Amino acid sequence: MSLKTVSCDDGRTRCAWCEVPGFAPYRDYHDREWGFPVDEDRRLFEKLCLEGFQSGLSWRTILAKREGFRAAFAGFEIDKVARFGEADVQRLLQDAGIVRHRGKIEAAIHNASRALELQAEAGSLAAFFWGFEERLPEGEFRAESPGSRALSKALRQRGWKFVGPTTAYAFMQAMGLVNDHAPDCAGHAAVQAARRKFKPPR
Repeated sequence: MSLKTVSCDDGRTRCAWCEVPGFAPYRDYHDREWGFPVDEDRRLFEKLCLEGFQSGLSWRTILAKREGFRAAFAGFEIDKVARFGEADVQRLLQDAGIVRHRGKIEAAIHNASRALELQAEAGSLAAFFWGFEERLPEGEFRAESPGSRALSKALRQRGWKFVGPTTAYAFMQAMGLVNDHAPDCAGHAAVQAARRKFKPPR
């Protein structure tokens, strides 16, 4: 299945998924964030947590609540989230600004401890995640990839939760480990240029 694009009211062609009537943040997210390479551990951890919360939901739901998540999870500072306890779980279960799912909340806290372990192992989350960068055939829709399956397996072997291959692939798309903008999308060239300049941490 090929990726679809639409002509927008500003004259630009974009990936069709970002054009949602009445929800302007989607376009801004597509233009400014999605697919651009990221090497900051806090942002990588935040995105993987949010992808876990998205499981069974839409990214629109999570994006609309992202600031709420950031406030509730201490800005996704890994060491701070790793120190959350049962009182924090109960607090989060009462927070209407996030998705109140006990399993996902507990997984995010659990994964913070795993993230600290991974930083000690690899030097940084970025160094670990960028080892799974892929260059895939362009213009094709896919829900997972060989790289996302390998990343999912590696994380689960280290005890991470809510990191299946589909979740891992969505994370890779968003953080720039693949460029899944449609070839005729205006964002495709911008992401390609950013990736050429980017030096993956090793």
